[in-house]
Amino acid sequence: MSTGLQNKAHPVSGARQHADGPRLLADIGGTNARFALETEPGEVTQIRVYPCTDFPTIEDVLKKYLKDAKVGRVNHAAIAIANPVDGDHVSMTNFKWAFSIEATRRALGFDTLLVVNDFTALAMALPGLTDAQRIQVGGGARRQNSVIGLLGPGTGLGVSGLIPADDRWIALGSEGGHATFAPMDEREDIVLHYARKKWPHVSFERVAAGPGIELIYRALAARDKKRVAPTVDPAYVVDRAHAGDALALEAVECFCGILGTFAGNLAVTLGALGGMYIGGGVVLKLGDLFLRSSFRQRFEAKGRFQPYLANVPTYVITAEYPAFLGVSAILAEQLSNRAGGGSSAVFERIRQMRDALTPAERRVADLALNHPRSIISDPIVDIARKADVSQPTVIRFCRSLGCQGLSDFKLKLATGLTGTIPVSHSQVHLGDTATDFGAKVLDNTVSAILQLREHLNFEHVARAIELLNGARRIEFYGLGNSNIVAQDAHYKFFRFGIPTIAYGDLYMQAASAALLGKGDVIVAVSKSGRAPELLRVLDVAMQAGAQVIAITSSNTPLAKRATVALETDHIEIRESQLSMISRILHLVMIDILAVGVAIRRAEPAGEMKQAVAKARSASTDDATAVLDWLSHGAASSAAD
Repeated sequence: MSTGLQNKAHPVSGARQHADGPRLLADIGGTNARFALETEPGEVTQIRVYPCTDFPTIEDVLKKYLKDAKVGRVNHAAIAIANPVDGDHVSMTNFKWAFSIEATRRALGFDTLLVVNDFTALAMALPGLTDAQRIQVGGGARRQNSVIGLLGPGTGLGVSGLIPADDRWIALGSEGGHATFAPMDEREDIVLHYARKKWPHVSFERVAAGPGIELIYRALAARDKKRVAPTVDPAYVVDRAHAGDALALEAVECFCGILGTFAGNLAVTLGALGGMYIGGGVVLKLGDLFLRSSFRQRFEAKGRFQPYLANVPTYVITAEYPAFLGVSAILAEQLSNRAGGGSSAVFERIRQMRDALTPAERRVADLALNHPRSIISDPIVDIARKADVSQPTVIRFCRSLGCQGLSDFKLKLATGLTGTIPVSHSQVHLGDTATDFGAKVLDNTVSAILQLREHLNFEHVARAIELLNGARRIEFYGLGNSNIVAQDAHYKFFRFGIPTIAYGDLYMQAASAALLGKGDVIVAVSKSGRAPELLRVLDVAMQAGAQVIAITSSNTPLAKRATVALETDHIEIRESQLSMISRILHLVMIDILAVGVAIRRAEPAGEMKQAVAKARSASTDDATAVLDWLSHGAASSAAD
């Protein structure tokens, strides 16, 4: 079935099929999961709806849809989900599914998997709705290029908004449905009192989402001392209201009034002069009951601001599957940014240089723009085969972009991707397969290294290299796990001809530190940076004139006390990973320092001074380039 949906941002007229194949669109709520394929801009087919309770995981329902739709490879997918989305891990509020975006993308073989809040997606569909896809409730007139508000009672109470920005819209991700419910009359006081027996905090979502109809019905029945069967649900109450049952009608009327109050609150909060839209399936099922209710009256009932709200129109969305419009627009913008927008420097660089490349190199460029995951994951032989070029052509393409080689290009490409690269910790769980926990450990480590690269203070790195290169003696101190890093550092630095030693015992650290003085350097490695005995040892050495370089977390006593602090913050769950990531980051820092000292001793002094000066004064990107130059240039000097 084809809906013929159209969006002003993506007109069908003159459109052609997506060159990278059909795109999977999904709208997942607490009850149903809806899927479709977009074959070209605005053309949505193969719509299917599955009950969420029929599937143990989101991965299972995705696989079921792909099998039922008999579709070949899908490269790009986008999911609108009834849940806040913040980072890689999503745990649904109104259903049991919890998943990693990156692990799901990998399991399904997608190049791109975007997951966004469902009402953020629905908001993006609003500018493209026609008069046939909405019904106005009450008066008011839309003001062009003004903020648009959105709410939707379903299993939960979704909230979003659109802010105009030049020729595009910015969608707000919001959890406004969880704002505290405030009753407006005695009847709503009764509802609040009843709800408080179940929950310590009563949000608008408790009373103005679909399940709120049942709650209000039971509260009013308790007021009238009427018994309610345990099997009563919102659908029963709505059916009874349509049949004319007095108590059910009162419950629906109370529900609509509360929803009107909440909509008015949202309108004045956002300044939604472009109109307030109501989505979700609940209001559509109420039909004429909603249109005849006190919703609009309560929407305007804001005292001195009644005239303000009287000019704000309210609409009920009647379009079928409107979230597909919005999530399609978000995915299209994401892919457009990747191919030619300004969101990523590496993708912008490829686009700008594409026409100047040879035909063979252009095929590698197109592969990188359309299938960046393939470039990141595949060995050079597979990249060359997919682009139908030779392996040297792949290397020439990377160097034409200013990269040292394929590995350097892969790192920059991974950093440039947005929306699907893991940027937060993915927890390892009991029952994970070797594939799952292996991938999580690797993803967590890669994520931590990329974050370190973005946030490391390169001026401090340059200062630490100066201290180590000029040191009379270097001692590495580490306790517990950190002793492994200290021993590794000792192995690397003793070859520079500088007297070095590593100690992992507090007694030996104290004894040796007492003999240090001016010109000596201690490198203290500690994840916590709080061991009082180690701090006392370092105080003794510093009072005698020794310098201390700390490799530790930020804002720790050790970081504050050291001559130079190299801070390595990251996300880690100790119980499950036993400081694995921190140790890897500490080893990386030692490698950076060792490479820097190796270059300092191998290159002419003037050249190194220029590099250090550049690292001190440059932006983060330029300073990173200096460190890249150091690591590549000193490879032979620092090799085993």
